[in-house]
Amino acid sequence: MRQIAAQIEGRKTEYDITRSAPGAEVTMDDGDLLVVGMPVYSGRIPASALPALRKFRGNGTPAVVVCVYGNRDYDDALLELTDVVGENGFRVAAAAAFVAQHSIFPQVGTNRPDEEDIRRIAAFVRQFRRKIDSAADSASLQEVVPPGGRPYKTPGKVPLRPTGGRKCTGCGVCVERCPVQAIPAGRPRQTDPQKCIACGRCIVVCPARARRFGGLLYKIVRRKFVKAYSVRKEPDIYV
Repeated sequence: MRQIAAQIEGRKTEYDITRSAPGAEVTMDDGDLLVVGMPVYSGRIPASALPALRKFRGNGTPAVVVCVYGNRDYDDALLELTDVVGENGFRVAAAAAFVAQHSIFPQVGTNRPDEEDIRRIAAFVRQFRRKIDSAADSASLQEVVPPGGRPYKTPGKVPLRPTGGRKCTGCGVCVERCPVQAIPAGRPRQTDPQKCIACGRCIVVCPARARRFGGLLYKIVRRKFVKAYSVRKEPDIYV
């Protein structure tokens, strides 16, 4: 998302709604632009982020929505994101699905986004800027409807959980950054299986590289997943 924001002029305010919701509703008018990016988990946007996303209110405000997925499929996530943002008073002028390295199986989508992805992101920004800038007003903006199904697919429960190993220093970074508070503060090597959404953020933020997915089940699923989803997929753009 920062690749997109960096190419848009003007004052910007960033909210990480995968971690927490704004303290109050954020109201925007038709002179503003909302850019929303969401990860895809099991073909849907994360349910834990929906209450925060619904705190953003528009008044015919132009919006751009983006989902990022791990080279398997984004299923109904982009449509769901478009619907939620539209229901909140925004006009979704553009949407896109970009590929990133898979958060559970990093052998899939390795090193994505790459240089070609960055070029496609830049082209996407140019396209939606031209569209928004050329519109007489926000009411005349043609909205997009990306593919997907309604009702949205039922997300499966991923039976895999990252845990901490002997390298864990107990620094607490993973505890603080977990979006669903699934890591006990006093036992940072553990993971609450009822809360964890297998997003892999704790692995990425751990300064000691102490957290990982593992175990026999993980190895079995990884082998099948890598075989099925290693063929490169390209971004989908709707403007």
